[in-house]
Amino acid sequence: MIYKVIGLMSGSSLDGLDIAYVQLEETRGNWSFELLHAACIPYNEEWKYKLLHASQWNAPDLLRLHTAYGRWLGSQVKEFMQQHDLDHKVHFIASHGHTVFHEPQHHTTFQLGDGATLAAVAGLPVISDLRALDVALGGQGAPIVPIGDSLLFGQYDYLLNIGGIANLTVKTPGAMLAFDVCAANQVLNTLAEREGFSMDADGAMAAGGKTLNDVLDELNKDPYYSQVPPKSLSNENARQLAFPALLESNHSTNDLLHTAVMYIATQVSRATAQFPHGKDSSTMLVTGGGAFNHFLVSQIGKQLANQHIAVTVPDEFTVKFKEAIVMALIGTLRWREEANVLSSVTGAARDSCGGALWMA
Repeated sequence: MIYKVIGLMSGSSLDGLDIAYVQLEETRGNWSFELLHAACIPYNEEWKYKLLHASQWNAPDLLRLHTAYGRWLGSQVKEFMQQHDLDHKVHFIASHGHTVFHEPQHHTTFQLGDGATLAAVAGLPVISDLRALDVALGGQGAPIVPIGDSLLFGQYDYLLNIGGIANLTVKTPGAMLAFDVCAANQVLNTLAEREGFSMDADGAMAAGGKTLNDVLDELNKDPYYSQVPPKSLSNENARQLAFPALLESNHSTNDLLHTAVMYIATQVSRATAQFPHGKDSSTMLVTGGGAFNHFLVSQIGKQLANQHIAVTVPDEFTVKFKEAIVMALIGTLRWREEANVLSSVTGAARDSCGGALWMA
């Protein structure tokens, strides 16, 4: 079977909305994909502010924002389809939304972007609320990407996504495991903004700094890092882990960026060490915006060399749009009424087929 799907993803780094038009094909249980068209729509300052502060809004205002963001998503999809002549060429949309609340300990998660409104504006079926059922079943609701890691990128032993939060998928003999590792781009970008830049391009500023050992020790001491998966971080949790030690400091930005890079690399190395591959050598696929930070990737590679793990950064489009591609797959599995969230990853009572379906 062939499915042509638009996947939508908005991550905690707030760099924009990722749109991926993907052809997915299933043949006797084997899946493949082709990324046909893709775009990242940057958020303007107004949307950045709203998405960053939405968790602090009262209920009526949050509901209005929920529908307004759904309408904005729909308008972006319509414009994307017009640009690429996709009328009557898309089966449905799979939308992650933008995470505002994530409290699995309270069986609660909320992704902004009303699926009904998105369907009405775009004029296509929409699958949204992809995490909710797993959380209702007692799971972390995160990460949900490992089903795509298994079905589309199964040749790798480890898969690291460096977005606002760094998360890791590990292929073990019995099951796929995955968990949030630490804060990542949201820290690096916030520090770069001090110097008037949206990000530290190629890690150039970080490369020019030095390690602040006292700050690094403070960053690495939180009990979260030694917890056994399943575990996950909300955007707020991730900021609480890293922001105080870095942002309440009078050190130079370059030194803080360098130290933040060493923190991320250290935590990735510690995470993989918990799950040794048991082979002469293994491979790690690195994607997400952080994969373009050459200094960060080089430091991760240096630390993983002792574990005989080789780091691979794929082509630019896979780096940028892997999560949107996987959202398209998760939506397709929901369309087929097949499991799309793995309990081995999230700790839920069972695998689930998550997502609300809105027919336009």
